[in-house]
Amino acid sequence: MSRVLLFTGKGGVGKTTLAAATAASLAAHGRKALVVSTDPAHSLGDALDVRLGASPSEVDTPGTAVGGLFACQIDPRGLVDEAWGELRGHLRTVLAGAGVDELDAEELTVLPGVEELLALAEVRRLAVSGPWEAVVVDCGPTAETLRFLSLPEAFAGYLERLFPTHRRVVRGLLAGVAGTGTVERWDATADALSRLAERLDALRTMLADPSGCSVRLVLTPERVVAAETRRTLTALALQGIRVDSVIANRLVPSPGSARGAAATWLRTRRREQDAVLAELTGIGEVRTVDHRASEPVGVPALLEVAAQLYGDDDPLPGAAPAGSLLEVSGNGRGLDARYSLRIALPLADDAEPDLARVGDDLALTVDGRRRLVALPSLLRRCVVTGAEMDSGGVTVGFRPDPSLWR
Repeated sequence: MSRVLLFTGKGGVGKTTLAAATAASLAAHGRKALVVSTDPAHSLGDALDVRLGASPSEVDTPGTAVGGLFACQIDPRGLVDEAWGELRGHLRTVLAGAGVDELDAEELTVLPGVEELLALAEVRRLAVSGPWEAVVVDCGPTAETLRFLSLPEAFAGYLERLFPTHRRVVRGLLAGVAGTGTVERWDATADALSRLAERLDALRTMLADPSGCSVRLVLTPERVVAAETRRTLTALALQGIRVDSVIANRLVPSPGSARGAAATWLRTRRREQDAVLAELTGIGEVRTVDHRASEPVGVPALLEVAAQLYGDDDPLPGAAPAGSLLEVSGNGRGLDARYSLRIALPLADDAEPDLARVGDDLALTVDGRRRLVALPSLLRRCVVTGAEMDSGGVTVGFRPDPSLWR
């Protein structure tokens, strides 16, 4: 399977340009690369200065020695018509057979997020089946991308609750309600649902595998954009998705000793940008790209951007080992024991994590995004005593529950 690099950032920060530049650089170094856009507002073709379709095609790069660069723009609507239509038809038939009104059945099977889910599935299909060493994805703006990346897990949960794995139970229910014909239709639908569940599991596996998939966050050195980037880092960590680097784009040049209104403006702007970059320390590697006088359009211009972005470094570095989200430590014996659970997350200074115990899980909510953390077996027999937060995560204290500790 190809390595998958997902580029995202606040709208207008230049993620499309940097995604295209990365793919062009890989191809220039003799590695086949596919750059694909899932952004509904496609601009990848404009950056490459070529016309793109829904199927990958090799990019003609006149005046360069680049070969093996492919590109496409995913058509979510077409994927819906092709893949979701069949499954929706199965579900509509079963719901109608079970006594659900035909109009209601149609409405129930038009699920939000299907287009984005199928676009992500298409990215995985291309990564699995194509000859490329890397698939570089130009994703939509940050908020859309976070929803995009959370869909496989969310859909898997909905699917299990609505149409349980134990299909004999559902089969018996339908037999009592609507007769044998509906049972046969359910069998066909259950097969289609099983295939969907397998695709969802494969997507979740791909996103959680740091050796095969990672995100590159693009920002411009502005306080509002940097704050959103910090929140995005936390949200992605909650989802178990690795960010391998942050790219600060459009850094204005220093005017040096020049004088005049333009030099004063540049000096002030650069001072502000440097202050923002200084505040980003502690979030990992931050690469910078200068603001160019002319828009980088076409492969030659994109290669110049990539040269500054990566220098002599490999644009596709080796995979980093997966970090542990949870670490348990403790001391003492019996009811006097005290334990702590460390949840590693990059947190902004103004973040306000919310913790709640939900059975054997710990519900962690940060900036409106929630994750259920399955507690290790030892801590399931304990009660929470408190929590502390720092920039690297949350530490939760536990002590044995006398009613459960044996």
